[in-house]
Amino acid sequence: WKEMLLGVILIIALVEIFYGMRSGQRSAVSGQKVRIDSIDSIIVTSIVLGIIVSTFHFPFLAPPKLLGSEGGSIFHFAYGVKYDFLPLIAFLILRRVPWSSQFMDRVLRSILIVGVIVAVYGIITFFLPQSFFVRLGYLPYHSLYFSDGPIAAFQMIGNTTLRRIQSVMSGPNQLGLWLLIPLSVGLVKIFQRKVISDQRSAISALVLVGIALLLTFSRSAWIGAFAMVIVALGSAIPAQARKRIIVGFVSAIAIIGVILLIAFPSVFGRLGSTRGHLEKPLEAIQIMIAHPFGLGLGTAGPASNRGTDACIVLRLQDDPSWAKTIPSLCVFLGTRQVQPTDRICNCPLLTENWYLQWGVEMGVIGFVLSLVLVILVLRKLIIENGKLKIISGISSHKFSIYNLHFSIFLVFLGLSLAALFLHAWEDAAVAYTVWVMLSVALPSGTLRSCLQSPVPSSSSTSADSTHT
Repeated sequence: WKEMLLGVILIIALVEIFYGMRSGQRSAVSGQKVRIDSIDSIIVTSIVLGIIVSTFHFPFLAPPKLLGSEGGSIFHFAYGVKYDFLPLIAFLILRRVPWSSQFMDRVLRSILIVGVIVAVYGIITFFLPQSFFVRLGYLPYHSLYFSDGPIAAFQMIGNTTLRRIQSVMSGPNQLGLWLLIPLSVGLVKIFQRKVISDQRSAISALVLVGIALLLTFSRSAWIGAFAMVIVALGSAIPAQARKRIIVGFVSAIAIIGVILLIAFPSVFGRLGSTRGHLEKPLEAIQIMIAHPFGLGLGTAGPASNRGTDACIVLRLQDDPSWAKTIPSLCVFLGTRQVQPTDRICNCPLLTENWYLQWGVEMGVIGFVLSLVLVILVLRKLIIENGKLKIISGISSHKFSIYNLHFSIFLVFLGLSLAALFLHAWEDAAVAYTVWVMLSVALPSGTLRSCLQSPVPSSSSTSADSTHT
């Protein structure tokens, strides 16, 4: 349904672009003709590269089937396009249509409200029994993932009985990363020094989002959130006190982290999970060395989950007998397959790193393009934020264009760091939301002329009030 909704939005945008081109209109956002910039070029180059590499590894007319780690089918190619490029294609289109200031206000308010709702739901589920989830249609298991069925009721941390909260249709890591979006909006609203009204609601929202973020026990999301808080603090603190306060904050967090790691190693250390975050990227690098031109779209990352076996790796000293009640589950003790015994399992190729995923799929060039894209977007956001800060009166709005730009900069920074340890852009709720926000923050053309024009009120009947 979400792809259908996105498709409707893109059709409306394409119609608006088409009529604008027919009438010879200039960009309503920039006052200039729509142009192709470096970010557009990187995205288009990546799409073309992905198609070219894929054609060398599997025929598009082949029936949907698994071809192992050396390639895939049209089935995998389609999922590869969905995960890697669909959000980027939406960004390319939507940054070429005008967005009203009313939409900017609404999207920030909506994100904060929805963030609170999702956070409260997640916190409540931390205390609900497994039977509650099973009645809703979740699997009666925990900590397992099957690509062709519902998700498990919840996930446990290692060998403990401590539960990780998750969202309604995805796991705890995906929820943790999504919570970075309302976190960014709340941080900007609190740390913007000229805004003093409605602070209590923003603080309350941040507390709830923060508690939910902690209960996901997603360390990658924690790293992203930590970086976002540091940057937000740095933007709000006077220069003369900035270094002292930030160093003190980082030191306090580091000390707390060490204490928790020593006191609860099975919760915060999680050696099995940590080992996977190290071994899988190294495996991906070895594959890139062996296949410098890539294996094709859909052969690595979340797309490779589709149609493959559900695999779980246990420690050598663990007892795998509990898995006999789930005969379709592939169980490994270390590297040795112990279930099932009548066939060889075909496990997904997960890199635990979004950039290396592109590297496995599209080779060394794809890996470089993924890094360049992130750097260019962050650089562009920094430049635009710099422009906005010197425009008189912009930052005095309760929800202004500056709020949107700084919010999207924070969350994009957090997700880019989390992508070093996870397939951070796999979740549609994260990818579509962030790239649509980026299309508003980084329209095709310069932004200054739009910001210097009068901002229409909510009751305005001007042309701008009817924009997307």
